[in-house]
Amino acid sequence: MAIKICGLRRYEDIDYVNELRPEYIGFVFAKSKRQIDPYMARKLVDRLNKDIKKVGVFLNHSAEEVKEIEKLCHLDVLQFHGEESSSYCNCFENEVWKSFLIRDENNLKLLEKYRVNKYLLDTWIEGEVGGTGKRFNWELATRIGKTKSIVLAGGLCSENIRNAIRIVRPAVVDVSSGVETEGYKDYGKIKDFIERVRG
Repeated sequence: MAIKICGLRRYEDIDYVNELRPEYIGFVFAKSKRQIDPYMARKLVDRLNKDIKKVGVFLNHSAEEVKEIEKLCHLDVLQFHGEESSSYCNCFENEVWKSFLIRDENNLKLLEKYRVNKYLLDTWIEGEVGGTGKRFNWELATRIGKTKSIVLAGGLCSENIRNAIRIVRPAVVDVSSGVETEGYKDYGKIKDFIERVRG
């Protein structure tokens, strides 16, 4: 079970993950309260432990812009949260995760249109594109075939993560607001979350 801590913005955040060692961290390049400038992200990357994989979160960016940021920040994974087509997702050499917002069973049909490395499931909220900190009905994820590698996001925290894992059995759990206090990453919450996943 791999762990992704998303929305890192500060040197302190990097120090936290260097000690606690999630498998992945995420930089949000899409418009968001956690958005980071690519040049700041590059500075954080220089401080990051080389064993931790770097995920870039994008939303309807041009392929050229994604490739520029990918190169600048030495990204390992590209995560797409917008209306990116299957052909768009397949034009990159890096590993690709595509996000799908889940409201009901009908949303799961969209997964069949894509051939990507991982399928990220987040919560459908009207007018939002993920990152809301709200959870969806995890039982829906059990209807996805075993052939798809799932990243579970949306409302995860220390209190519910074991139950989420038991139901969904994802390849990766992805947390952001669930390990924050007043909008900033909290060392204690990250530590507790990681211990519960690995425990």
